[in-house]
Amino acid sequence: MSEALIDQFGRTVDYVRISVTDRCDFRCVYCMAEDMTFVPRAQVLSLEEIYQVARSFTELGVKRIRLTGGEPLVRRNVISLVQRIGKLPGLEELLLTTNGSQLEKMAPALRDAGVTRMNVSVDSLDADKFRRITRTGDLDQVIRGLDAAVAAGFERIKLNAVILKGRNEDEILDLVDFAQQRNFDISFIEEMPLGLIDEHNRELSFCSSDEVHEIVASRYALTASDATTGGPSVYHNVAGSSARVGFISPHSHNFCHLCNRVRVTVEGRLLLCLGNEHSMDLRELLRAEDFSDEKLRQAIIQAMDLKPEKHHFDLGGEPEILRFMNMTGG
Repeated sequence: MSEALIDQFGRTVDYVRISVTDRCDFRCVYCMAEDMTFVPRAQVLSLEEIYQVARSFTELGVKRIRLTGGEPLVRRNVISLVQRIGKLPGLEELLLTTNGSQLEKMAPALRDAGVTRMNVSVDSLDADKFRRITRTGDLDQVIRGLDAAVAAGFERIKLNAVILKGRNEDEILDLVDFAQQRNFDISFIEEMPLGLIDEHNRELSFCSSDEVHEIVASRYALTASDATTGGPSVYHNVAGSSARVGFISPHSHNFCHLCNRVRVTVEGRLLLCLGNEHSMDLRELLRAEDFSDEKLRQAIIQAMDLKPEKHHFDLGGEPEILRFMNMTGG
């Protein structure tokens, strides 16, 4: 079929990020509250419903699917879903975003199922600081997971690090050193003001990509790269290395004009923009008595008209978007 998904601003959507769960074994301070209320299980899409959504997107020309959460690998029987999605005709890349906690035991099965690249969140290389940022995470467990992923033969592994002043800005160079030593790409991400948190003041903790770039450039010779992996990272090459340094800058360098992606939340909302609430309820369609694949495809096509031109993030005051990042899908 391969009917292109084009929004009203002429952008072609060929990339979808699907959240398979809002649950996570970490409680990262920038992602969720310490005492979270999760979506009732009856409202969560089943694995079969997620597969139906993924299939419809590939039939409409989507080339990349990224599975996210929460932590996607804590979803029961998730490997069976990965195996089915990995076989969809027309899919060029099946990707994963994970906190790394389950990779030690699951990396080989994920690679065999067709996952080619993955992003792993690592915000600190200090075990105590890592625990404070994640509230529950074990850094050694994540490192072992990264080692298992390398052994499993993934084409590319990228670290994601959210830099917060007063928490981990002193580790920027250590994180780049770690990535370079292991031939990992690394992306530094400006914190996104999603959900109401009380752990820190987002305006005071904000660290811009320009500030991070300046610190990295004090040790490494960076040159702009035209490489793209379909996501929002702007990459820089590092002299003498094939591992890249990227920056994701939703505040300081808005990338909306290049946006080629949409998200499906764990409860089946087709979210047209990370920083807006424009959405369509796919779960209602999936569970209707008169459901058909054609109706689902037509709904996805129609939803493209809801995709806004850009987001507007404001670090000061109350967040405009009350859903947490784990509800959104990374």
